[in-house]
Amino acid sequence: MIRLIIDAAKDRIFFMIINDDINDKITHENSKINYEKLSLLINEFLESKNLELKKISQIYVNRGPGSFAGIRNSLSTVKAIHLVNNTDYYCFSLKDFKGENDVKYENIPKLCKKFKVEKNLINPIYWS
Repeated sequence: MIRLIIDAAKDRIFFMIINDDINDKITHENSKINYEKLSLLINEFLESKNLELKKISQIYVNRGPGSFAGIRNSLSTVKAIHLVNNTDYYCFSLKDFKGENDVKYENIPKLCKKFKVEKNLINPIYWS
């Protein structure tokens, strides 16, 4: 099972692949230009790991709190991937994992399961 984590709500755009033999990550500048080409950045990251988007079985995307543009674009991109490839996605917030110390991205799938984060549900949290 290959999982992709996307976090565009913070200071940097973050991607991570979690697989049995791959645990890789990359960050990009948090800018309007990068938000507009988010799907291209995802594809470039996957290609650099010799992976195809259709091989991703689950996507975990940070729904905030954070940047309106980052959250909006990442959720839109993930929803489009879901529509095209029927890929399950989980929209998490670090606030969902109350009581957990030092939450790491590689633990997000396990934490979503532990805290019963629903799949295919979008409920963004924007900074005001």
